[in-house]
Amino acid sequence: MEAFTLAVAKGRTADHTIRLLEQMDIFFEDLTPSSRKLVFYNKKHTIKLIFVKAVDVPTYVEKGAADIGIAGKDNILESEADIYEILDLQIGKCEFAVAGKPGVNIDTLQSLTIATKYPTVAKKHFLRKGNNVEIVKLNGSVELAPLIGLSDVIVDIVETGNTLKENGLVVIEHVEPISTRLIINKASFAMKANHIQQFIEKLKISLEE
Repeated sequence: MEAFTLAVAKGRTADHTIRLLEQMDIFFEDLTPSSRKLVFYNKKHTIKLIFVKAVDVPTYVEKGAADIGIAGKDNILESEADIYEILDLQIGKCEFAVAGKPGVNIDTLQSLTIATKYPTVAKKHFLRKGNNVEIVKLNGSVELAPLIGLSDVIVDIVETGNTLKENGLVVIEHVEPISTRLIINKASFAMKANHIQQFIEKLKISLEE
């Protein structure tokens, strides 16, 4: 019988997650680098592992399609999913930041146009500051927006800052640190408390090793 379902984002997050699980003696025999399957079971058939797009992990957990999820804080914030955020896995550390051309003073502008892949995060940040903003939702290459006059600044994830530098942009304001988190469906946290608590404790030990 399944103890719980675990949703994991494809790509680098999945690689880190699988290593952590193996340190916990949790193995998925059919899982190989070349596999295109999306659903896997551990040896004891107690854990179902599902691979989904990173942006969808919080939704799967909120709606109960997965009991537990491993997702970036960026996707958790943007989704506004009603879930429990339990543990910071310290994977993929970076940050949300406001960036633009050198010399731009966002506090002196009466209104701002913000280009971003993360409209919810951007709106909330500037709402707290009391700025009047217009959000331009882009799906890629947000660094281009200030360079061609599409926006005054951008809100994006910054890891090394190299992409900003190469495009003549600088960090103007830090918004929020980002890393990979363990999230849990609220109903599952109550209904499957024993299995989930055991998993959390083992994961904590694995992170300390």
